[in-house]
Amino acid sequence: MAEKKATETNSIVRLLDPNDAENVILYDEEDNAVEFEQVALIPQGDKRYIILKPVEFMEGVADDEAIAFVVQQDDEGDEVLVVVEEEPVIDEVFAAYHKLLEEDEKKSKNKKK
Repeated sequence: MAEKKATETNSIVRLLDPNDAENVILYDEEDNAVEFEQVALIPQGDKRYIILKPVEFMEGVADDEAIAFVVQQDDEGDEVLVVVEEEPVIDEVFAAYHKLLEEDEKKSKNKKK
């Protein structure tokens, strides 16, 4: 799968805003626009991971799959999103996401009591 980067700082600001859940457009190396649904922001230590799900079919990504991105700085010091490719890191990010889902579910159940 091709690496996807946010070429506009605006996209990253929106992704990091907890009040903004709108879809975002990211651009790949060939400047193709790809629309993503925001799934989760996962802070891990000093890194920030973002889980996004492609809105339309994307080669190499099943309908029930999402992609983990990490926020990094490029050579100019601008923040960019880079696809996480290391399996252990992907597993950690999605494990943290599932833990957040479980915690939210527990909170919801406690509120209903």
